[in-house]
Amino acid sequence: MTGPKDLTHLLSEESKSRQPSALKTAFKYFADPNIVFLGGGLPLSDYFPWNKITAESPAAPFRNGIGAVPQSADEKVVIELGKHSSENGHHEDIPLSRSLQYGYTEGQPELINFIKEHTKLVHKIPYDGWDIIATIGNTQSWDATLRTFCTRGDVILVEDYSFSSALETANAQGVIQFPVPVDDFGIIPEKLESILNDWVGPKPKLLYTIPTGQNPTGSSLSPERRKAIYKLAQDHDFIIIEDEPYYYLQMDTYTEDASSRAGKAVHSHKEFLEALVTSFISLDVDGRVIRLDSFSKVIAPGSRMGWIVAQKPLLERFVRIHEVTIQTASGFTQSLINGTLVRWGQEGYLDWLIGLRQEYTHKRDVAIDAVNKYFPKQVSQFTPPVAGMFFTVKFDASKHPKFESEFGKDPLKVENALYEQGLENGALLIPGSWFKAKGQTNPPQKDHRVPGSENIIFFRGTYAAVPLDKLVIGLERFGQAVTQQFGL
Repeated sequence: MTGPKDLTHLLSEESKSRQPSALKTAFKYFADPNIVFLGGGLPLSDYFPWNKITAESPAAPFRNGIGAVPQSADEKVVIELGKHSSENGHHEDIPLSRSLQYGYTEGQPELINFIKEHTKLVHKIPYDGWDIIATIGNTQSWDATLRTFCTRGDVILVEDYSFSSALETANAQGVIQFPVPVDDFGIIPEKLESILNDWVGPKPKLLYTIPTGQNPTGSSLSPERRKAIYKLAQDHDFIIIEDEPYYYLQMDTYTEDASSRAGKAVHSHKEFLEALVTSFISLDVDGRVIRLDSFSKVIAPGSRMGWIVAQKPLLERFVRIHEVTIQTASGFTQSLINGTLVRWGQEGYLDWLIGLRQEYTHKRDVAIDAVNKYFPKQVSQFTPPVAGMFFTVKFDASKHPKFESEFGKDPLKVENALYEQGLENGALLIPGSWFKAKGQTNPPQKDHRVPGSENIIFFRGTYAAVPLDKLVIGLERFGQAVTQQFGL
């Protein structure tokens, strides 16, 4: 393997101007027993009011399921984390005296090492010189990414519909988002190529994508599309921002035949790893992929613990911005998640992820069964997702009986009518227009939209947020709202 390409020419002026924090450079001497460290405003750990924290988690391999309450001692793991190393039960535990102190902007070494081993196991990154650093989740990672590469007025590429908070983060920084057409299977490489070939002026530095279980569409890019998009990144010299909080929520392909579903589940670690879709970072021979990863969807959103995978020279720029913004990820979180993971081990963590796959496959199946049953097929269209927490149902607004007479051929008025009818019926799905990327270049590009899509609207639902019985009730109610609105 060889090292990454030099991509520092794509950094923003803000990022290029950042210097190491002078105070932070002295912290490397903090743990040196030969140095009396009088240089930092670090309180003595004696004054931290927690001497020990204790947590309990299910024990791998989770034979009764990841949601089962442990019934016996061998079904659970008790994690006791003391203030000092001598008080901890595992040699890889992070003592509270260190995790609750300033320092370690890159992340506590024990947890970082576990995540790096996990990354090697799953992604097999094909170049030398990559690394990871800790973040407080993908939302913060994306904000730091924009500041690291973009200046106000720059244009980036985004999926035609994308996570609304990510779009607003770019809006607030004055970064223009140019929408790339998508279909039921994500970004259309041919459309992206046409956009780039027709581009006037400086080309975008970044493509922001949620390639697996995309939010809001639920789509997932195939390995073939990922390879084509990566080749375009090489040809047009941009960086792919791979935002992947849903990566491990992959699932078996949906089938209407419920009797055949059980035999399709993956069980072994080998089966699980082979079933995972190709990641952009695993294709990255240049070091032009920045992967945003997180424990939010696989452990807990409130843990606020994520990480960035990228080539080392680019990560160094992230560390500089983190030193003067987030400082470091939460010490409690790092000690607790690390304490759990080192007790599970790499194999136990894979067992946990396999359990998640099984749970989300079942949730997805219940949701799509309900859509099949309650949504009128004359006006509804959907592609069952193979990853993530979301599904979308499309509607042809032109088939609404009031499309011309009252709505003036405006699809958004049909969308709003469906939304209001759903609320009246007691069910809420999110209108697709809420996720629309609306940026444009100057001069404007030609229209690259997919022909025939002008009157198509969609709604986003999730099968993750409510118990299965309420999920079915909610979809039945919204299906009735569609039937009422379209006069069926």
